[in-house]
Amino acid sequence: MGEVDPAFIQDPEHRPKLSIIEAEGIPLIDLSPINSIPTPDSISELKAIEGLVREIGSACKDWGFFQVINHGVALAKREKIETAARKFFAQPLEEKRKIRRDEKIVAGYYDTEHTKNVRDWKEVFDFVVEEPTLVPASPDPEDKEETQWINQWPENPPELRPACEEYAREVEKLALKLMGLIALSLGLPEDRFNSYFKDQTSFIRLNHYPPCPSPRLALGVGRHKDGGALTVLAQDDVGGLEVKRKTDGEWIRVKPTPNAYIINVGDVIQVKYLCSDYF
Repeated sequence: MGEVDPAFIQDPEHRPKLSIIEAEGIPLIDLSPINSIPTPDSISELKAIEGLVREIGSACKDWGFFQVINHGVALAKREKIETAARKFFAQPLEEKRKIRRDEKIVAGYYDTEHTKNVRDWKEVFDFVVEEPTLVPASPDPEDKEETQWINQWPENPPELRPACEEYAREVEKLALKLMGLIALSLGLPEDRFNSYFKDQTSFIRLNHYPPCPSPRLALGVGRHKDGGALTVLAQDDVGGLEVKRKTDGEWIRVKPTPNAYIINVGDVIQVKYLCSDYF
């Protein structure tokens, strides 16, 4: 990516800060109770589940995100996809751009994404979980036509596709477990949201952040909200993710936790928490 093009430069108020505040208060939630107890049948087991539900509910209301450990996704599968992703992004640009996404093909490689009209210092590879994924052809509710999202897979490395597909199935299981816990925290049946994900548009993004010659001017991803239901985010040990604290609007660095996932509650779920009479 060379030197910093003006397209990457953030306005002064949005540039990375020299001082770092780590978010020690971000909820770290242990999912062991739901992974080790197929059917709770004792008072202590039921209390463990109830405590977990309360933790999830408080995290959604007070923070909008949390970290989970003992989540059931095998570390080996995560390491497998990370290794394959590094091999893919290490290839020459012309090789990666063979599967570059465009206006019609929404999955694949991309290196010119913008957030808040400023270019992000990153490159990504996107793939959909359900292939093909059927979506409306236009935002017009009267238009019944559908279009398909399909994946583009590179020739190299050949192990990327099976690693991605295997990992996607595991993370999907975790996401559905979390949706069940969120439903319970709202006083709803555990399977209340299941029907909404029958024809889902979930996708997984592999992010690569190359070294930046002027890291005080650019951001890997600019400030934004996630519009969907949940984002399940894996950080490496480098870190860099910041979240905006609700109490004072301060941007807080999230300290990486080994083999944890950061769960970002998207706008769709936040609406359900804000509107208690939604159902």
